[in-house]
Amino acid sequence: MTYTLVIGDRGYSSWSLRGWLLFDAFGIPVQTVQARLYTDELPNLLKQFPPARTAPTMRTPAGTVVPESLAIAEELASRHPQARLWPADPEHRAVARALSAEMHAGFTALRNHCPMNLRVSYTDCAPPPEVLADLARLETVWAWARQATGSQTPWLCGAYSAADVFFAPVAARVAGYNLPVGPMAMAYVAAHLAQPSFRRWRAMGLVDGPDQDFYRRDYPRRAWPGPVPLPATPVEGTAAENAACPYSGKPVTHVLELSGRRFGFCNAFCRDKTVADPEAWPAFMALVRGEQTG
Repeated sequence: MTYTLVIGDRGYSSWSLRGWLLFDAFGIPVQTVQARLYTDELPNLLKQFPPARTAPTMRTPAGTVVPESLAIAEELASRHPQARLWPADPEHRAVARALSAEMHAGFTALRNHCPMNLRVSYTDCAPPPEVLADLARLETVWAWARQATGSQTPWLCGAYSAADVFFAPVAARVAGYNLPVGPMAMAYVAAHLAQPSFRRWRAMGLVDGPDQDFYRRDYPRRAWPGPVPLPATPVEGTAAENAACPYSGKPVTHVLELSGRRFGFCNAFCRDKTVADPEAWPAFMALVRGEQTG
């Protein structure tokens, strides 16, 4: 048995992003169950996970339901100490927990004015004073964390931790809405955009359903400021260098083309998430490099 995690739309659900990163970024296996936001899908799905009302919600291998991302983080840290979700140093761990708690409960103006949308990036969103105050507070606590823990890495408390997970959607907002922050904060945002698990989640979020009208804004758009994906395209047919999907091992039914080469997958989602960002997927890049064959 393994964990089960209820998530919403990957392109939009900031809390679901946090929940999933707590597994993927720390190597803890999980099975996801997805429901579309702003429909009856999520409340109907959550009837199977009482008393949960929101995504993410975790079910442990023994069947215990754990709603809320902060509770999920603490429970996974207790059950998987080797994963090091929190810093080992107790003082650094205190800083990381304080950061996560403030993010979990605060920054309402930023959340409301800039709902997470991983599918677009805007040139400007005219942030009002309340949002600018939230951004100033972010820069204050990020600088405090780095000073208090002596972090010499791109992350707040040394190694990537649950504290960074909790700020991943904020990084997506800064990138998506081109929010004004200083160089240190922008470097932290850039680290998130390049983080492998974040890239995988965003790649899936680009292709796992139609746009949600709730998140649509009329601001001028720009290119996403994260790593530029390799130029892959979906193609017709099943002819490919590999006979089995690099993820599932199942027979090829859908194909992409990259640099004049054709690679196959077991379904449209496997192919399309790879088209969105080929380098986000180690199993696919191993196939490209000839390190595995179908």
